[in-house]
Amino acid sequence: MRELIEMIVKKLVDQPDQVQVKEVCGDHAHVLELTVAKEDLGKVIGKGGAHASAIRTLMSAASGKAKKRYILEIIEY
Repeated sequence: MRELIEMIVKKLVDQPDQVQVKEVCGDHAHVLELTVAKEDLGKVIGKGGAHASAIRTLMSAASGKAKKRYILEIIEY
């Protein structure tokens, strides 16, 4: 799942080398912490949160097959 999110976000941003996805495993869910360059934060979130919502929808669909719950957190500095 981490690779999927990383691949999608790298295509959206201007500085793909700044994209980092860290996975934190918990008892009930896996949290994916996404960090991008400050200039690219708006591109990842999108207008009205459209891009972030779409990424979360894809993540939800892909996680159904793995029978795991994933949560995407976009980290802002």
